[in-house]
Amino acid sequence: MSELIRVKPTQDGTYTVYRGGLALVSGLTRLQAERYEANIARQPRGASLMVAG
Repeated sequence: MSELIRVKPTQDGTYTVYRGGLALVSGLTRLQAERYEANIARQPRGASLMVAG
């Protein structure tokens, strides 16, 4: 069973994308967050990891 992916607004007006209880990325505009959500929903679980650089 896959974990729920959702977008939630923050107090500073940006959006955070969550998978289950884990925040994947934050500080996005709503459009960016929705595109990210759609992108990771199509990928296998291990392929959605991001590396900060």
